[in-house]
Amino acid sequence: MADTTSSAEPIARVRPAPEATPKAPNPAKEPKPAKTAPPKKHRSLIPLAVAAIVVVLAVVGGGIYWQQQLRALPPGFAKANGRLEAEQVEIAAKYPGRIADVLVKEGDLVTAGQVLAHMDIATLQAERLEAKAKLERATIEISTSQSVLTQREAEREAAVAVVAQRAADLDGAQRHLTRSIALVPKGAVAEQVLDDDRARVDGARAAVATAKAQLAASEAAIGAAKSGVVDAKAAVEAATATLQRVQADIDDSTLVAPRLGRIQYKLAQPGEVLAAGGRVLTLLDLSEVYLTIFVPAATAGPLVLGDEARVTLDPVPGYVFPAKVTFVATEAQFTPKMVETAEEREKLMFRIKLTIDPELRERYQDQVKTGIRGIGYVRTDRHAAWPESLAVKLP
Repeated sequence: MADTTSSAEPIARVRPAPEATPKAPNPAKEPKPAKTAPPKKHRSLIPLAVAAIVVVLAVVGGGIYWQQQLRALPPGFAKANGRLEAEQVEIAAKYPGRIADVLVKEGDLVTAGQVLAHMDIATLQAERLEAKAKLERATIEISTSQSVLTQREAEREAAVAVVAQRAADLDGAQRHLTRSIALVPKGAVAEQVLDDDRARVDGARAAVATAKAQLAASEAAIGAAKSGVVDAKAAVEAATATLQRVQADIDDSTLVAPRLGRIQYKLAQPGEVLAAGGRVLTLLDLSEVYLTIFVPAATAGPLVLGDEARVTLDPVPGYVFPAKVTFVATEAQFTPKMVETAEEREKLMFRIKLTIDPELRERYQDQVKTGIRGIGYVRTDRHAAWPESLAVKLP
């Protein structure tokens, strides 16, 4: 059988070529894109922006420098931070007792002599009634004793008269006896008459002795009456003193403001029982308001009490208040923490009080608040003129 296979070359089987794996780009070998030069218009604005920034900084710096120059003090002046202060007065009960009522609240402005609170005085009123009764009784005793003394003095006068009369009787009896003794030997007088005269003399002597005893008793009675008057007067004085003391205690039970001020704290309520000296209210004395500052020795040295000063307060900037130096500490101390920085507290400073003018204090007493921060200015050269920035300027 004839071979059907063609004598031609066999057909080659062609395999598809494998796909090439994409290679990761090599940044080191890839060419860097060329920098694009900024447009000519943007390049021309850069110097202008830099110049504008420089101008702004110059203006700001100049303004800051100018403000510092304005705030700078000329030679002969010094300043220090401080705060307004006032003395605190404790309104307290003098004696132990119960609070009856409190008539003020915290923040109230009170005047000198204004009633602030009352203590319960029921016990004191009872003591006052007792003292009045003793005084009345002692007054009656004085009247009675004086009446008795008057009576005893009259009795003494009568006794003196009786003694005088009895002495006269004795003298007459003795004279009669003398004559009888002389006449009996002559027979002119009987023996019986002589005996009667002798008895009469003895009776007169007894009568004189009795009268003198009555006079002595009258004088003793007068002494007792005088002693009774003295005792009654002493009782009146004691009762009067007791009544005055009780009345003083009653008066002290009414708590009044000793001076102009503002109630800062209300420490007790009606009905509370306090010991002697128990505090009821705390009053800020507004009769003297001052700014406390601390300055170094070089500044405190030239200061004299009564020197002029100036005060500015943080809540009302732009205003300058007149003041005077009213206190300069004699010993240096570390500056309190609440006034200065930690660095300045390490220095020894002198405490100074700058007292606000009393007329200004009265004018602004409703606005005065202690604890307000401010700045105090003093002159270390008394002949230096105050700068215009520290001229007095009131709201």
